[in-house]
Amino acid sequence: MNYQKSQMVYSDYKWTAKADHDNPKFIGAQEAAMLNREEGYEMLYFINSLALTLKWNDSLLSRQKLEQIIREKVPSNIRTHGGIKIWIAENYKEI
Repeated sequence: MNYQKSQMVYSDYKWTAKADHDNPKFIGAQEAAMLNREEGYEMLYFINSLALTLKWNDSLLSRQKLEQIIREKVPSNIRTHGGIKIWIAENYKEI
């Protein structure tokens, strides 16, 4: 399943890529890269990539839950792709 813009829970995302370094496909490949939780393209790419990495159920509801976890549960001081991935892997059963 590929999570789409129209399926996202939140509607307050920005949908602009500022430069090549802001390209979600470029950023998603780097564990140390910061995730902009307000940028829709980055969130979509990260959610789809993370769901595959963590082997989450391939359903719309699981992608939407992952989006909600990133936005509401992951502490705001954890900002890197790698840090968010580790936090979710360690905490998602308790959420």
